[in-house]
Amino acid sequence: MRPSLRQIEYFIAVAEHRAFGMAADSLGVTQPSLSKQLATMEDELGVKLFERTSRKVFLTPIGQRLLSRGRAIIQDVRDFRATARGARGLFGDRLAIGVLPSVGAYFMPIANRKLHERYPDLRLVVREGATVELLELLKEGHVDAVIGTRTSEPDIKSVSLFSETLWICAASDDPLSIEHGPIKLPDLADRPLLSLSPEFSLADIVERLAQEAGAFVSRDYQGGSLDAVRQMAVMGAGVAVLPSLYALAEAVRDPEFVVRRIDHEYAAHEIFLHWRCTTVHADDFGQLAADLIEVKREIREARDERFR
Repeated sequence: MRPSLRQIEYFIAVAEHRAFGMAADSLGVTQPSLSKQLATMEDELGVKLFERTSRKVFLTPIGQRLLSRGRAIIQDVRDFRATARGARGLFGDRLAIGVLPSVGAYFMPIANRKLHERYPDLRLVVREGATVELLELLKEGHVDAVIGTRTSEPDIKSVSLFSETLWICAASDDPLSIEHGPIKLPDLADRPLLSLSPEFSLADIVERLAQEAGAFVSRDYQGGSLDAVRQMAVMGAGVAVLPSLYALAEAVRDPEFVVRRIDHEYAAHEIFLHWRCTTVHADDFGQLAADLIEVKREIREARDERFR
């Protein structure tokens, strides 16, 4: 009664896709081959892993219990292989990393280029999302590391990478868009502030800033992307609060886009590198953190003079 690694991978794929056809496509195998392997696995274990309907496939209670163990087994095998490949460089040749949207769009392209120069064999696989969502993927073994905000998860090791300042933008005819330079919190009094939706920690920071400023967070619109938050502000719906990676990159790209830094101790968005405490690559992650800190320093030094 020994399910193979292939069968466990098939089991996880069907559980995640809830469809045999989609799971087979994701694995690059035929559906009959996948179905046969899973039927054999069920026979060997003496249990039913799936409840099949005409539209969807659902895990049985025992299937639910075995899913986390299956993911852990596959992750252990990946770590085993990566350790064997480690002599070829950082993490061997592949690192799956979850990142915040602003980090993915405005930091990772530069970081990827710099890392490739140092580790030519390393391939980064990047997935974007909110920190809470990404940490769940980390714990389940779907990603190897996360670049996100602070966490108190007990089984996660974290290293601070950098702290983003927070900037505002508003409609072009708004008094806040006429001046340049930092703004004080009283400048935001009685104004509606726009932010990302609550699953992002930025929303908590904006809520705190609003309380300190005597402003309020708009409940009429909470964006799923920084672009959407910015567009609502430009249309006059309120004052957008944006992290520096996004705000400054967009301001350099579009000179007509006016952004101003919030001059307050709470106006900071701390970014960390997170990984599992059980990983065999603790030293590699320490080196990766140092490399990413260096990348951010280079970005800061190359920044347009007016944003320093």
